[in-house]
Amino acid sequence: MVMKETRSSKLANFLGWFSIALGLAELFAPRRVGRMVGVEGDGSLVQAYGLRELLGGVGILAARQKAPWLWARVAGDVLDMATLAPGLYNIRRNRQLASGLAVAAVAAIALLDIYGAAQAQGQR
Repeated sequence: MVMKETRSSKLANFLGWFSIALGLAELFAPRRVGRMVGVEGDGSLVQAYGLRELLGGVGILAARQKAPWLWARVAGDVLDMATLAPGLYNIRRNRQLASGLAVAAVAAIALLDIYGAAQAQGQR
């Protein structure tokens, strides 16, 4: 029996693959990713976030019940924005811009995560 993939499962799978791709980038190029989003440091925090993303993505793709994993992504988005927010007040304008763009990008994906989680939860 072939199961038809619903729009919400397609979104969940997209978010799962997105998490894996982002997680790999954060794990293997933490300093570069950090510079792109205005986070300074040795990259260990970015790597930790990358591991979180990677595990979350695998969880989304492997789980029958995707909602808990998608809600975990929402929690991760909140953590990401809290980490990026101090960069908005950086004295260097280029860091402010990078942080601002990163916060906007995380906010946009957070909306997708919330929508996807709500849709997946409604399918139970």
